[in-house]
Amino acid sequence: MDSNKKITPANAESRRKFVWGLGIFSAFAAVAATTGIPFFAKRFAKTPVKKKTVKMLTEDGRLVEISESQLPAKGKKATNAELQHWIKK
Repeated sequence: MDSNKKITPANAESRRKFVWGLGIFSAFAAVAATTGIPFFAKRFAKTPVKKKTVKMLTEDGRLVEISESQLPAKGKKATNAELQHWIKK
């Protein structure tokens, strides 16, 4: 039994078509990647935008989530004295 198939003109033709198709597809993918063409723009555009939240501790030690829109734009840095007397016992 011969496990190697002989190359016939019919086999060679189908192989050439496959290699040309693969080459054209690869060239298209390379051009699309370099130019930044979005293939799945519609699918990603419909994703809902999540509201950003921040987890913070309250004075009594509970963990709460607060929307970023409710926080002031510029926060002040806590001093060492404030940190030492922050938690009420």
